[in-house]
Amino acid sequence: MMSLEVANGVARLTLASPPVNALSEGLLDAIERSLDSLATRTDWSVLVLASSANVFSAGGDLHTMAGWMRQADAHEVIGAYAARVQRVGERIEALPQVTIALCERTALGGGLELALACDLRVASKRARFGLPEVRLGLLPGAGGTQRLTRLCGPSVALRMILAAEVIDAEAARQIGLVQWVFEPEHFAEESQCLIARYASMPRHSQRASKSCIRLAHDHRAGYAREVEALSELATTTQTLQLVEEFLAGAREGGER
Repeated sequence: MMSLEVANGVARLTLASPPVNALSEGLLDAIERSLDSLATRTDWSVLVLASSANVFSAGGDLHTMAGWMRQADAHEVIGAYAARVQRVGERIEALPQVTIALCERTALGGGLELALACDLRVASKRARFGLPEVRLGLLPGAGGTQRLTRLCGPSVALRMILAAEVIDAEAARQIGLVQWVFEPEHFAEESQCLIARYASMPRHSQRASKSCIRLAHDHRAGYAREVEALSELATTTQTLQLVEEFLAGAREGGER
């Protein structure tokens, strides 16, 4: 249902549950097992979430959900499923490493909610994005109402969710839903260059920066964390070495 590869500091989780990478219990199990495995390793600093199917993910397993809806305990069963998908998203969101979703193709419903749990999203021009659950009498209950609102603002969330709007990649970039859009024929090469850049950065300063960004909603705590984190970084051997190497390079450049 999915594969995990780790190389050159990059952990790549590839969803492979045809035809549409529906977020079945089996696929959620596979994602969690991969996250458990990665938690025991220290040889990666970037997590990439990708797909081998014709879509990134079409979201929840509607065939299974339709069966649940007919059950007497539908309220409990569907609530438990939504809570589980939320927990998977929360695990990804809580990672101290950089997380990137590669949306080469369409990400809808729970698939977009999974991508929203990542720090960054990269799209090809042929990708489409949406949270269309309202059209089916449901709502995006795997974190979509919360993360889309925090990322793009309530006006965008209201616009997209209440009308079940599906937008193209360029529109997604304009509203801040994705950060980069590449031509389909260059997607693999361009996204790999982007991933390599993040993987090349010092891990300790990336983690510290991410911890500060998470507190941006609380100005007092955020500013305090900046001071604390900067002081911690400045006392590490790795940071001192990086600064000395930079200054040496600057001196050599000035002497030429």
